Amino acid sequence: MPSTTPDTAKVIVLTGASSGIGEATARHLARQGHHLYIGARRLDRLTALQEELRAEGGHVEAMQLDVTRLEDLQAIVAKAHAAHGRVDVLINNAGVMPLSPLAALKIEEWNRTLDVNVRGVLHGIAAVLPIMQAQGHGHIVNIASVGAHQVWPSSAVYCASKFAVRAISDGLRQETGAIRVTLVSPGVVESELADHITDPGAREAMVAFRRIALPPQAVAQAIAYAITQPDGVDVSELIVRPTASPY
Repeated sequence: MPSTTPDTAKVIVLTGASSGIGEATARHLARQGHHLYIGARRLDRLTALQEELRAEGGHVEAMQLDVTRLEDLQAIVAKAHAAHGRVDVLINNAGVMPLSPLAALKIEEWNRTLDVNVRGVLHGIAAVLPIMQAQGHGHIVNIASVGAHQVWPSSAVYCASKFAVRAISDGLRQETGAIRVTLVSPGVVESELADHITDPGAREAMVAFRRIALPPQAVAQAIAYAITQPDGVDVSELIVRPTASPY
């Protein structure tokens, strides 16, 4: 049953919604009764998720997008704003994690990591910030990682990207008194991220690292907690780890 009313339901834009934390968050927030605008590159998976949640009575609109393209973020934000006259929440969730030692010189992967994990967050902020400033309220939730707080071998570029998200989030928080900003830093989560590691050594190292992992629903619940706080309460940062994990 929805936990919101028509007066408390929020208009939410969510990136990276086709799997992992994004998919779990879409399910959780739609079932709470919020109005969701979900985006990702894999339109087939998005459409299937949209149909499933609509069948349950959810308010979900899907749009294919690539966060490295500013115009894609602007389009989904404009669609939400046109339908409701406001955008309450942006969840910058899309991310990649192609780990490797720097000596492997996987420069294309470095660039992709920075493009998605850093520029993608900035593009989301750029798309939604003018609307939130004009309406006098809003909430930007940026998904980082425990890699925003600590660095491990083979993760220098990935962690650098998440340190950047942490810095951007705190800078934005300090620049506005009307818009809430939350950084959510998950520990190891069951997801597809590690499946895209091409370096054999880094891929093998992740087997032990990911032995204990959170279900993505746990992070979805943390995001929902921050979103549903009163407007004057800014949950600035959440670190969510498996209890048994040292990471």
